[in-house]
Amino acid sequence: MGFMIKKPENVAGSAAPAILIGLFVSFGGVLFGYDTGTIGGILAMPFWRNLFSTGYVNPTDNHRDVTSTEKSEIVSILSAGTFFGALFSAPVADFLGRRWGMIFNTGVFTLGVILQTAATAIPMFVAGRFFAGLGVGLLSATIPLYQSETAPKWIRGAIVGCYQWAITIGLLLAAIVLNATKNRQDTGSYRIPVAVQFIFSIIMVVGMLILPETPRFLIKKGNKAKAAKALSKLRRLPVDHPALVEELAEIQANHEYEMSIGSASYLACFKPPIRKRQLTGMALQALQQLTGVNFIFYYGTSYFSNSGISNPFIVTMITSVVNVLSTIPGLWLVEVWGRRSLLMFGAVGMSFCQLIVAAVGTALPDSTAANKCLIAFVCIYIFFFACSWGPCAWVVTGESFPLKARAKGLSMTTASNWLLNFAIAYATPYMVDPGPGNANMGSKVFFVWGGFCVICTVFVYFCIYETKGLSLEQVDELYAKIPQAWKSNGFVPSVNFQDVHDLGKGGEARRHTLAELENAAVRRKSSAGVHHENYTEKV
Repeated sequence: MGFMIKKPENVAGSAAPAILIGLFVSFGGVLFGYDTGTIGGILAMPFWRNLFSTGYVNPTDNHRDVTSTEKSEIVSILSAGTFFGALFSAPVADFLGRRWGMIFNTGVFTLGVILQTAATAIPMFVAGRFFAGLGVGLLSATIPLYQSETAPKWIRGAIVGCYQWAITIGLLLAAIVLNATKNRQDTGSYRIPVAVQFIFSIIMVVGMLILPETPRFLIKKGNKAKAAKALSKLRRLPVDHPALVEELAEIQANHEYEMSIGSASYLACFKPPIRKRQLTGMALQALQQLTGVNFIFYYGTSYFSNSGISNPFIVTMITSVVNVLSTIPGLWLVEVWGRRSLLMFGAVGMSFCQLIVAAVGTALPDSTAANKCLIAFVCIYIFFFACSWGPCAWVVTGESFPLKARAKGLSMTTASNWLLNFAIAYATPYMVDPGPGNANMGSKVFFVWGGFCVICTVFVYFCIYETKGLSLEQVDELYAKIPQAWKSNGFVPSVNFQDVHDLGKGGEARRHTLAELENAAVRRKSSAGVHHENYTEKV
């Protein structure tokens, strides 16, 4: 992405180290995507269904199978684990650091992989999915945190968006491996796809042992010298370079200003001035799930099979390829169009596709033409999601919070994503599957997802601020000065947090707004300039 988006001429140093580091950290998304993608295919494997069945016979094909309740538990327990993992990510990231925190998180994930690989019955398999989910949840909040704190502002959106791209690559790899093992009549049919994740974990841990800690975390811990060295590696500048000294001073001044306003407890995230950002981030991540994308990747293989499509595994591979390729233009558009425009574009496109799939599938069930239409518009829907709401939701939440509350704020926004993920994973079998006690909605479920995509459009207009091209410190200024999201496009930052912090000492920051402190700083500078000019004339 660094070759597609030109570096501004006034930016000193090299962005290559930060870009390469951000791209590598995105690899953690492969763990998430692959783990998500494997379960949909495993649930459709004849050998696995027979081995893990507790006696239930599926009336559709008269084969031993797991019940809707068991299927719901197996799929949704991962999301339950990720919910708690996301919540625990803040204390882990603040205590161990962003870098060592990700190493610990990967270890938790690996424990889950071990249990799933060894399992031959539902209880151990479910336990493994919970621990794998716990690790994924820990990583899913920490990765965008690390990326946003190390990336240059002019390409930060593309780098953070690469996390979603890695998720799509994980989904594609899962589809390929599952298609290769689906017909095996032994435990290798599911153990091979699960065990592949050991390779991903090893790559992640080895890489994080080499990478530096984030400068902003080191400033938060009071290690200015280490922060300067870390920023020097990221920007490829000497520690005494004026541009690096200025960037580090602004990070420190902003942090000290934020700390002078108040504490960074979980409760503080729901009080002004952070509350708006916290609620917006949580709603954004929840709506990302309510677009229905994980219905396709959790239950797509089973859904396509029940819809009469002859080779659902191939269709799943096709949708995964579309997902990977469509994310690439999104990484470019997030910096060219900006966050608001890209999210709006995606929401409108997704709602259009979902409602067409629902209408055609309901009006023409069991029709070959309807099935072709279903596949086509599901792929177009995935394009709209993958280039917009997929990467952009992580970008917006990753750059919204002040340093003092960034880990906690991100942990709660990510937890809201996983909470809705859990709810959808748990409820979908009851909504879609045939059988007694189930709603048997079939294609009608797309009316639900399409309705939520319409809500997404309204939400973006009224709630999402445009943060393209702003440093993380300037995002604080944006939220302090602009009361309505739809007025954020024309915002031009003007605050120097070093000046503001000097005036904010002694408790002044608690009694005045950011704008008032900025005006006072300007007046002080102006007065100092006049005094200096008069002194020169006298001399």
